[in-house]
Amino acid sequence: VQLQASGGGLVQAGGSLRLSCAASGRTFSSYSMGWFRQAPGKEREFVARIDRSGSFTSYADSVKGRFTISRDNSENTVYLQMNSLKPEDTAAYYCAARRTPVGGTTQDVYDYWGQGTQVTVSS
Repeated sequence: VQLQASGGGLVQAGGSLRLSCAASGRTFSSYSMGWFRQAPGKEREFVARIDRSGSFTSYADSVKGRFTISRDNSENTVYLQMNSLKPEDTAAYYCAARRTPVGGTTQDVYDYWGQGTQVTVSS
């Protein structure tokens, strides 16, 4: 599967952005999905994950209550709604896919990755 992330940009602190990750192919519903981010000089870190059906989600503590992951299997797309953004959310955001019912919180378990989309939050 090929993944294409989009929706990043520059936003002021307290603002919102919605990231999208479009997947190619007709088996999108076979993949659990995750979002990760990487700030300059830091390791890539888990942000959120969602199972194949969209009924299970989990989040990193740093984004819980502010970010929401969702998916539309009819559109082959996973979303990350980001509200109440903070300067520390500034990073390149990556979507990832794993061919299992539920993905993990570490990047090594994911099979496919999209290119990053840059999110910059100004103070």
